[in-house]
Amino acid sequence: MTTLTPTENPTPEPQPVDSPITRSAIFIVATIAPGDDAASRVRAWCGDVAGLVRSVGKRVPSGNLSCVCGFGATAWDTLFGNPRPAALHPFREFGPAGRRALATPGDLLLHIRAEQMDLCFELATQIIAALGDAISVVDEVQGFRYFDMRSIIGFVDGTENPVGRKAVDFTIVGSEDPSFSGGSYVLVQKYLHNMTAWNTLTVEAQERIIGRTKLSDIELDDTVKPTNSHSALTTITEDGQEVKILRDNMPFGRPGAGEFGTYFIGYARSPSPLELMLENMFVGRPPGNYDRLLDFSTAVTGGLFFVPSADLLEALADREP
Repeated sequence: MTTLTPTENPTPEPQPVDSPITRSAIFIVATIAPGDDAASRVRAWCGDVAGLVRSVGKRVPSGNLSCVCGFGATAWDTLFGNPRPAALHPFREFGPAGRRALATPGDLLLHIRAEQMDLCFELATQIIAALGDAISVVDEVQGFRYFDMRSIIGFVDGTENPVGRKAVDFTIVGSEDPSFSGGSYVLVQKYLHNMTAWNTLTVEAQERIIGRTKLSDIELDDTVKPTNSHSALTTITEDGQEVKILRDNMPFGRPGAGEFGTYFIGYARSPSPLELMLENMFVGRPPGNYDRLLDFSTAVTGGLFFVPSADLLEALADREP
């Protein structure tokens, strides 16, 4: 077994986890084909993907094209062996039947962002062609910015994201796992919304479910905000301090097919706050006091991935289990 050793660079360059939110995105989740040939092809691709991003991005320098690549627990073991990132494990399911954060297949995550969909589309095309039959795409979503950063249900999304140094502190692995410093954990879920039912609610009822005002995006006062509101249950604290995650959610949909959704993607330094958030939402805090947004929104996918630093991603091309 080949052992991964800590990078010689004391401050590895992270992948573009905290890139500015763009107007367009493509989310791709894929499984890796069995066999040594497929694994070798994916490992080799790890050393090439940064060059693909640069080549496509130079066509429109102002387009802010980026790509974040993450690997699931099973894929990590198959492709790279030990050691595994300390907190990487399969997606943990939460909630009862009918209201469940469920796990779905996924070995590889690609989070492609740009100001223009044509850049996202071209990069996705080039990546899929490079990987060929080494992978099978199991989910692909094209997301778009909706007016002033609103979700399909009409509320501003990502208001509480950390910025600047705090974004790094909350999302990038440090000395707690030195072999994988500069990396990040990312959890994804695809939600479908029952907009017919949602739109029958008054604005005031919607605001109580979300915990924020719809027009002005102001958080409701704790004296009036329900404890089962989305805002209340997704606020995570530890030792009296709020622990933040970095969201880059995107709306998607097909109006003709009646499909309206949100692709949730959250980055964090550890999976713990992401999983606690899901437990609060789907199980409840206390149990039974679940997120009432889930009466109108259904999670249809779920995956947890580790995003190695940019330096480690390139080096993984030469690693074998």
